Amino acid sequence: MIDTTEAPTLADLYERDEVAWYDAMVELLEWERHDALDFAHLKEFLQAMSRSERQAVKSRLLILLAHWLKWEHQPEKRTGSWKATLKTQHFQLQYDLSESKVLRNYLAGAFDGVYRQAVELAATETGLPPETFPETCPVTLDELLA
Repeated sequence: MIDTTEAPTLADLYERDEVAWYDAMVELLEWERHDALDFAHLKEFLQAMSRSERQAVKSRLLILLAHWLKWEHQPEKRTGSWKATLKTQHFQLQYDLSESKVLRNYLAGAFDGVYRQAVELAATETGLPPETFPETCPVTLDELLA
């Protein structure tokens, strides 16, 4: 069992070795030692994880949309690499969103903004003017992931 007699020990552990701190938090939860949890760092950790998860799915969606736009608007330049990127991002997003309705809802709310970024990215990568691409995404998140 973890020695929790000195409260700074967990805070120091968080700064020194996050993985050991995770293990300590799990062990405290398993032993139902809620009074000994490092709540300040636990809150910080959970907030960081939430931001990280949201950023990861948003980034995947951006890449998927940008490559989809390139695929649709430059059929003569389609490559196996583009197809692989589309499939990889598609599969990973399907998995991530099947595991979390919160992330799915987040992406649904961010979809229009991510699409606008994807248009900018696709325009930069293809050299096509941004006006080449539809102003609003012609597919929904669900259609894109189907």
